[in-house]
Amino acid sequence: MISSAHARTVANLAAASCLALLLGACGGGMSLPSFSSSSPPPEAEPGVAPEMPATIRADEIVGRWGLASFQNPADRARTEAAARAQCKNPYVITAGSSGGVIMHLADQATPQELRLKGSPSGKNYIGPAGPTPGEQDREIVSFDGRVLITRFIDKDAATRYGNMVYVRCAPRA
Repeated sequence: MISSAHARTVANLAAASCLALLLGACGGGMSLPSFSSSSPPPEAEPGVAPEMPATIRADEIVGRWGLASFQNPADRARTEAAARAQCKNPYVITAGSSGGVIMHLADQATPQELRLKGSPSGKNYIGPAGPTPGEQDREIVSFDGRVLITRFIDKDAATRYGNMVYVRCAPRA
């Protein structure tokens, strides 16, 4: 005959085992071997959409540029004239080794290679590899071959730098 103390210990162990099995089935940290013949499908990793090409080529923006910025759209014409005057000390955009352009990111002293990236909405961006638009990207607001206007995606950088106006400098004689 089983003593009541022994029966209580067996019942407690059985309850603890059932509780452990239930917790394991809830997705807790414990993993028990599967007794079924089929294994669940592996979780799909979130895919990164392939980078879309921009409608502006990197070689189109390589060159010497006068640079200025504005906050108020009414100041655009005056800012373009101020940028043109900066051609005495131009901002130089060079071609990168892997097809991008060498430019500065916001608040970075050292220029680095950035990509020209497209988007499903048809907008173009300049920025490091990664999702478009990324926090370090700048949107190309307009480009006509002579004047390039960009705006940083990061709200803080956009507030500090405004709309960046690049005016192509005439080639040296």
